[in-house]
Amino acid sequence: MTRRKQHRFLQNQESANVIELGKPFYKTCKGRWRDEYFQNTNPIVLELACGKGEYTVGLSQAFPAKNFIGIDIKGDRIARGSQAAMNLGLPNVAFLRTDIRYLLEFFEEGEVNEIWITFPDPQPRPKQEKHRLTYPSFLSLYKQILVPQGTLHLKTDNPELFAYSVQVLQEEGFTDLQYTTDLYNSPLNAIHFGIKTKYEQLFFDKGFTINYLQCKRV
Repeated sequence: MTRRKQHRFLQNQESANVIELGKPFYKTCKGRWRDEYFQNTNPIVLELACGKGEYTVGLSQAFPAKNFIGIDIKGDRIARGSQAAMNLGLPNVAFLRTDIRYLLEFFEEGEVNEIWITFPDPQPRPKQEKHRLTYPSFLSLYKQILVPQGTLHLKTDNPELFAYSVQVLQEEGFTDLQYTTDLYNSPLNAIHFGIKTKYEQLFFDKGFTINYLQCKRV
């Protein structure tokens, strides 16, 4: 492990906005995010596979009356988002370090209002299909923790993953599907508030179009 990673892991241990194994709230957070962590009744928004939490931090600034939780297994990435949120003095941000497969251990049924999936690993090979974050088993988790009519967002530069996701979401009963294969030339761009991840900016600068969809849980 590099010295830089060690430093970031130590930061996470000391940061109140990082929830991870070894901290008391990690085992008791299910159903208690609003009452105990955020201490309000505002909507909860998740960013899955959040990386450095660029969307978590960006959206939390745009929507101070919502609570945002970035989720990732990589502690060194979460540390950057955590520090950014603290430097900006954002009380409506938390980061949860866990595998997305275990969402039901951390959120009650209907506890979440909105989910963002931003530039996930496309897992392109057929044998990797079950690891895609829009595979039916993942969608089943999202359905359980989302409120009725809760919104799911997906952004990706990968056209194959996007086409796959559009099809599977419809098959799995998500409704009110809106999508575009060229976000920045679409009316749907208005809801993104100019927020771009580092990799999104790189893709965009190279001339790639950005695919985006939103849909709702029944």
